[in-house]
Amino acid sequence: MAASKKATKAPAKTNKTLLVVESPSKAKIISKYLGSRYKVIASVGHVRDLPKSRLGVNVDDNFEPEYINIRGKGDTIKEIKKEAAAASKVLLATDPDREGEAISWHLAHLLDIDPDAKCRVMFNEINKQTVQEAIKEPRAIDTGLVDAQQARRVLDRLVGYQISPLLWKKVAWGLSAGRVQSAALKLICDREREILDFIPEEYWRIAADFGDGFVAELSKIGGRKASVKNQETADAIEAELAEGEYIVGSIKEGKRKTKPYAPFTTSSLQQDASIKLGFQTSKTMQIAQQLYEGINLKGIGARGLVTYIRTDSVRVSSQAIAAASSYIEEKYGADYVGNNVFSNKNKAMQDAHEAIRPSDVTLEPSLIKDSLTQDQYKLYDLIWKRFVASRMAAAEFDTMQVLINNGRYQFKANGARMTFDGWKKVYKTSAPEGEVNVPKLEEGQVLDLEKLIKEQKFTQPPARYTEASLVKEMEEKNIGRPSTYASIISVLVNRKYIKRVKKALEPTKLGFDVIGILQVYFSDIVDVKFTGEMEDNLDSIELGEKEWKKVIADFYKGFSEELKVADREVERIEKEVVLSDEVCEICGKPMAIKEGRFGRFLACTGYPECKNTKPIVKSTGVKCPKCGKDIIEKKGRKTGKLFYGCSGYPECDVVFWDKPTGDICPDCGSMLVQTKGKSSTVKCSNPECKYKEKKK
Repeated sequence: MAASKKATKAPAKTNKTLLVVESPSKAKIISKYLGSRYKVIASVGHVRDLPKSRLGVNVDDNFEPEYINIRGKGDTIKEIKKEAAAASKVLLATDPDREGEAISWHLAHLLDIDPDAKCRVMFNEINKQTVQEAIKEPRAIDTGLVDAQQARRVLDRLVGYQISPLLWKKVAWGLSAGRVQSAALKLICDREREILDFIPEEYWRIAADFGDGFVAELSKIGGRKASVKNQETADAIEAELAEGEYIVGSIKEGKRKTKPYAPFTTSSLQQDASIKLGFQTSKTMQIAQQLYEGINLKGIGARGLVTYIRTDSVRVSSQAIAAASSYIEEKYGADYVGNNVFSNKNKAMQDAHEAIRPSDVTLEPSLIKDSLTQDQYKLYDLIWKRFVASRMAAAEFDTMQVLINNGRYQFKANGARMTFDGWKKVYKTSAPEGEVNVPKLEEGQVLDLEKLIKEQKFTQPPARYTEASLVKEMEEKNIGRPSTYASIISVLVNRKYIKRVKKALEPTKLGFDVIGILQVYFSDIVDVKFTGEMEDNLDSIELGEKEWKKVIADFYKGFSEELKVADREVERIEKEVVLSDEVCEICGKPMAIKEGRFGRFLACTGYPECKNTKPIVKSTGVKCPKCGKDIIEKKGRKTGKLFYGCSGYPECDVVFWDKPTGDICPDCGSMLVQTKGKSSTVKCSNPECKYKEKKK
């Protein structure tokens, strides 16, 4: 008789509550706050997603997403299910945004939890009091947030997976066209075209220097705004001024107050960190995430240092305002306490989270510097100072405007003297106040000119976008969300659509080629206004004002027609391909030069029937010392590093890391190579041989 199968024993129930968060570091800290009655584990981000190998969206079934468990997450899912089965209660505490809400929704699906049950927990900052209070008030999963995330995911999949094959065929293998990335790329390409088309115009600056830093600019000629276009006019003005006197016409004194900036949103943090710290947006978000999830502070313990880092809001809780006011009064005095009110640019629905601020304002950056890395300290210092300054009194200035007349010419000087530093005591602005030294003057006073400044100038083209200015533009144009800006820029750089030139973002030829095709066939995808309107639709879905599948259907109606047109006219794009002199050895069709992840390569123009590709071989002119075949240039697949290897590989494995010269070492008979760099020299390729040619 066959042995009967043993029934799988269900894990014994405990009185513990299971709390699922996203990150392991956050799980460790929260576990300490909650004690032994709670089990805290991490999902490590998403657990379910659309499949990578196919579209994963059933267009014929009302755009139903075909979710699967993410490959490599099997052990994590197994552990979560095991702990959930043993727990008396399960709470989902993923990040407090659309993405986090969707992760909780997917977890609820895997664990058979009713999304309408009170299983969702949210906290805006990682500290003991906030976490313990949040645990007491779970809510149902917000389907509006989930649907908005699903809509974005499905939209991006429909665009990326259906346009990308067109780019593979006609531009380069491995390229892709994201919905939001394409609109961002168009901004960068449009700016570059403005720069290329720009024609500089000459103008002249004329200013009167009266000594001791007192300089007045020519502002009017005959009562009209001064405009000096050429040297001839500038010389004539100089001559006419020399005949007259500089007389003080009017002095206008006043006072000015300058309010502090609002505390950081995700976007303004990315901009300021780029300008002041030189951080790329991806680096800013990575470090900010570390500060939010928690740092182990010496003598204090592990705690989150800042509030949630993905927010469009400048709102601050009343408790945080009170704490900041108390701190400022004690540290700087009552005069420095402000009562500033800041309003959000965006809709009220995006006000779910506070602005980015320190979790504990009394944790001055200098007090915890030893517990932070250099970059963590810099970013925390920036966030702390911005928040404290936002709760401080306005800076005050005495101002003076002086008009100086010389015949029909009027010069103007603006002066400002700070009388109370207010918030500027803590937070330094990136741009100076522009103060001009204006001495004590009287109306009618004749001034002695020290020298006349006469400078030729030319109008300048618009500047290329930096990461900071692109982030600002994307926010103003409603392209994407601040939490996605870093990944958008990284994708454009990694795909070689743009490159960083110092701090500027410059489009490559590949970037221009991709935008050129998208503009012809998929105008909506690269249209900034259309992309912004789609973001508004996603917001409406979140609010429950629109049904997400209806939004997708409305978009897809026009998009599917554009796909058909592009497919019909694909031959016209084919003409733009650069052909090589080589012929495909498999089908006999010409080989085209393509641009790929690892540089240029040859691809058969018979694609997709013929998928033959091969590298573009660059010979060194040196024969292999082992088999006699050509030594050619090669690049490492993972590193992209240049090296030199035998064209007979894999039968012959001869490799040189420096360029072979073709000459033989007189000491050991190995190949001589030319090293790279400024101190380039010829030496033996044999590491055991010390032969090196003397520099001539």
